[in-house]
Amino acid sequence: MRHQGYILEFHQVGSYVKVSAFDPVTLTEVSTMGPANLSQAELGRLAIRKLEFVLARQNADSAGGTPGERK
Repeated sequence: MRHQGYILEFHQVGSYVKVSAFDPVTLTEVSTMGPANLSQAELGRLAIRKLEFVLARQNADSAGGTPGERK
């Protein structure tokens, strides 16, 4: 997991927390929401996993194929 340099932002909205993860190298941003009773570490891991999924998908798209692509 390459998470060095990612920027995480947490905003509580009622009983949920919105977590945004940003990769300053590719300028890619994702967000996810989770219950406010989860720790920031857990919520951060979820956002980073989503960001890495999106980055992998973008890399596969630019390489001419997508992981799990249906034909």
